[in-house]
Amino acid sequence: MDRIIALRLAPFALVAALAGCVAPRTQAPPRRPADVRAQIVRLMPAQVADREGWAADIDAALRTQEIETTAANLCAVLAVAEQESTFRADPPVPGLPKIARAEIDRRAASLHVPDFLVDAALRIDSPDGRSYRERLASVRTEKDMSAMFEDFIGMVPLGQRLFGRLNPVHTAGPMQVSIAFAEAHAKGYPYPIDGSIRHEVFSRRGGLWFGAAHLLGYRAPYPKAIYRFADFNAGWYASRNAAFQNAASVASGVPLALDGDVLRPDASFDDPGQTERALRTLARRIDLDERDIRRALERGESEAFERSSLYERVFELAERGGHEPLPRALVPGIALHSPKITRQLTTAWFASRVDERYQRCLKRAGG
Repeated sequence: MDRIIALRLAPFALVAALAGCVAPRTQAPPRRPADVRAQIVRLMPAQVADREGWAADIDAALRTQEIETTAANLCAVLAVAEQESTFRADPPVPGLPKIARAEIDRRAASLHVPDFLVDAALRIDSPDGRSYRERLASVRTEKDMSAMFEDFIGMVPLGQRLFGRLNPVHTAGPMQVSIAFAEAHAKGYPYPIDGSIRHEVFSRRGGLWFGAAHLLGYRAPYPKAIYRFADFNAGWYASRNAAFQNAASVASGVPLALDGDVLRPDASFDDPGQTERALRTLARRIDLDERDIRRALERGESEAFERSSLYERVFELAERGGHEPLPRALVPGIALHSPKITRQLTTAWFASRVDERYQRCLKRAGG
């Protein structure tokens, strides 16, 4: 059975086995960096440029976060990087000028800004001497687009009106990690920061460091690696939470979307989301009131949720009466939406593709 061991200390707390039994196993002696880097080079496709550089950055990403450099962990990082960027630190995005202009036009339309004002703003010269229209037409990567929007927001009044201070480029780097995640988890970042964490995520070293943190930087004893890959796409603990939603649906008889989102973002106490409403129908049967339920759901993005009375009692109720044990992990059913996506894709599709690459990598590693 494949096994990912993600053992880390502060700042991200201790991380244990992804696959296999839940009990922690003895940590292997640290491997020599040279041996780890040599293995990464062997595991990467031969056509990748600068495999030694990639290997050094991956080894550093794991080592500085105290993640074990097992073959399973190396293959997990490699599988995501290959899926997201085919090992390019700043991968080109087809049709990016059109995507960028569409985002500007969408924001303008929502604020009732006339087209002629947008066109006039784009004719203004940017700091690099080109007009924003010219820069917009030449963007090829998300790094290009992010830099253009940074200047447009910072120096053109209309840019601030359309976007405030929020750059619309939300993911970056060879593992396409969320910039918001990186900014929230920058403690312990080992490299000098080039201007901002956003800039660091666009670099190979930064993208791999934050990508490894997002993939392996939390404790989740899943039975298979595919659930962690789904979490990488849908958010920490999304696979565990989708399984909890399934149990809540079985116990309540209320059909639920198994999307891993147990607490609707910004849901008020008086206007709960679908999952919370279903759980409230169980309040008497699980001996918890509505505020108990809300407090437990507020921990839904942490390991602590699965130790809550809500989690334990819902599964107990759902499995009562002869039901076979319900799964504790399910790949969330989420359709992916992004201007970069031109066909119907889902979290399940993403997780399966990454898992295929991961399994091939393990075979190459002899695992």
